[in-house]
Amino acid sequence: MMIERIRAAGSHLLLAGTAVVCAFPIYWLFATSLRRPEDVTSLSPFPWPISPANYADAAEKVDIAGLLGNTFLVATLSAAGQLLIALLASYAFAMYTFPCQRLLYLAFVGTWLVPFQVTMLPNYVLLTRLGLIDSLVGVVLPTLCSALAVLLLRQHMASFPKELVAAAKIDGRSSWSILWTVVVPNLRQALAALAILLFINAWNEYFWPAVVLRRSNGVLQLGLRSFMGTEGDQWGPMMAVAGLACLPVLALYLLLQRHIVNAFVRSGLK
Repeated sequence: MMIERIRAAGSHLLLAGTAVVCAFPIYWLFATSLRRPEDVTSLSPFPWPISPANYADAAEKVDIAGLLGNTFLVATLSAAGQLLIALLASYAFAMYTFPCQRLLYLAFVGTWLVPFQVTMLPNYVLLTRLGLIDSLVGVVLPTLCSALAVLLLRQHMASFPKELVAAAKIDGRSSWSILWTVVVPNLRQALAALAILLFINAWNEYFWPAVVLRRSNGVLQLGLRSFMGTEGDQWGPMMAVAGLACLPVLALYLLLQRHIVNAFVRSGLK
């Protein structure tokens, strides 16, 4: 009994230490943003005296509210589009049988292994011909399909009880009705976990918006470039904007935390 308690205490100490190591960069980010401009490079672990000067400087330099709104819109549309397409594709791959099904599935998932740099140029040329360069629509459109999302959801779909689907078909329900009234309500945890992963990925994206938005800082990650110059980087305002960029993702995680934990727990059950 004593050995088990010691092991449990050691495990908790290890987890606590790991949590501190992982959380420290976030703490240092906010600590730096709250220092006075002349103390930005200070190595003191505590920002004292606390000053909002960096946030005021950042607000004068860029439109923080506009950048946050644009980034939230892009991330939401991208994540929602990927989730919807992945849901429909994974349902078809898991619930239907058709010729060359496995080959098509492997080819679809195989697109996940194609580097983004390979598809970047064709996407850019297509957006240029459509007149969507330097627009938020051009940022979102090429990201609406995610092979990784299909792969993850298909695994959950494959383990879904086929008896429930068969019973719904006997009741006369269509495939569309079965998907939204039988399958989706039982995959809320998996969908929530996947949604937050897709949202965070779209929220943190820098390279593709930098390619499409040539003449504007339409999203928050590009707005951070405003604090970088040949005369030196403005670390205080940059940390302030970066800290604000973390808050929506943290709020989303806290909102969906229970569903995310349940999804990972269920994924390990047979």
